[in-house]
Amino acid sequence: MATIKYDKLVRDRIPEIIEMTGKKAIIEKLDEAIYKKLLDEKLGEELQEYICNDNVEELADIVEVIYAILDYKKVTIEEFERIRLKKAEERGGFKERLLLKEVIEELE
Repeated sequence: MATIKYDKLVRDRIPEIIEMTGKKAIIEKLDEAIYKKLLDEKLGEELQEYICNDNVEELADIVEVIYAILDYKKVTIEEFERIRLKKAEERGGFKERLLLKEVIEELE
């Protein structure tokens, strides 16, 4: 018998999927503080996977983690979208592909 240790946050159906392959998944229900810490780590992990693979599926994983963080913070997706749109209206988006090279400040 071989045991592989993970200690990582996984999607809700992963233990079920593992057990369908005849293996046993040992899981633990997380408390609030540890859950938030692992969500933050998962966001970094998924971002790194996207950067390495440049794959739209990885973006979907990032969004899923963001939705979990919003749920943790008790922010609805609609509320989050309002915040996003307000920022886009005030500061714009990234469609113009602008690179800020320098800012010159006049000295008095």
